[in-house]
Amino acid sequence: MRTVCLHGPESTGKSTMAPRLARHFDGQCIAEFGRTYCEAFGTDLTMADLVMIASAHDAKTTAAVATGRLPVILDTDPLMTAVWADMMFGRRDTWFDAWSNTADLYLLFDIDLPWEDDGTRMFGSDAARRRFFELSRAELKRRGVPWALVSGTDSRRYLNALAAIERAQATG
Repeated sequence: MRTVCLHGPESTGKSTMAPRLARHFDGQCIAEFGRTYCEAFGTDLTMADLVMIASAHDAKTTAAVATGRLPVILDTDPLMTAVWADMMFGRRDTWFDAWSNTADLYLLFDIDLPWEDDGTRMFGSDAARRRFFELSRAELKRRGVPWALVSGTDSRRYLNALAAIERAQATG
């Protein structure tokens, strides 16, 4: 398995989990480029910003895979950025649907953790989180990519993520 992408709404533990999974599998972790961008330039994003964020993240992923140190654990990818476009603008740039460098496995993180405001997060209400989650799941189904739901708190969430990856490796 080359790539595993952590997918789902904000404040579901993806950024905490990604480096931990990379260490466990002696792989690499690609941090969420969108967070870095928003911390530097703010959260008043345009569609062009989202396309730039997605393409930059994809370039980092391609470079990491090329090193041969696998798996590469992705803290999001352009499929997630497409969902952000849907949440923010109710539409997406055609770039997102043309993009095809999908991960080998997606872990969809459930919204069973409390939302925390970190200054870059936007969708904290229960209704917004549910909509974000449903759009995230719908994108995985629409694209027909392999995915597994990850839920639970603390060590249970980590163990569930490990089990999902191991199941995918055994059947892949």
